[in-house]
Amino acid sequence: MYRILIALVAVTLVSAPAAASEKTDVMATVRQFVMAFNQGDAKTAAAACAAEAYIIDEFPPHEWHGEGACAKWMNDYDADARKNGITDGSVTLGTPLHVDVTADRAYLVVPANYTFNQKGKRVRETGSTLTVVLQKMGAGWRIIAWAWTKR
Repeated sequence: MYRILIALVAVTLVSAPAAASEKTDVMATVRQFVMAFNQGDAKTAAAACAAEAYIIDEFPPHEWHGEGACAKWMNDYDADARKNGITDGSVTLGTPLHVDVTADRAYLVVPANYTFNQKGKRVRETGSTLTVVLQKMGAGWRIIAWAWTKR
């Protein structure tokens, strides 16, 4: 009985840092995507995504899915921004509300703010939520779905 207890404690001590590391890696992928978006770097943003993804966002057509969805979303974001006189879009992430990792899948919910210039005037959208699902693949964690919820 004593050996079983020691084995359980040892497994807990070894697995806790691994779980923390996975959560850190999940957040790093999401931060890579957001940082690339903020810099207007579509190639790096797309690299944070899986080849096929599903996206829901506030601007038309509101939904993207399948092969190259992240790149298609970025192209549509750029077109919508040009149409509406939006420049210098930037997302900031708050402290995650959930970072749940189960095997090769992760679920992340994080508060977010979006600031931009519209026709020369600074606009700040606060209190939004970014919800992301990731999958661990050969190249690390990749975004397979995300939704932006505007407040």
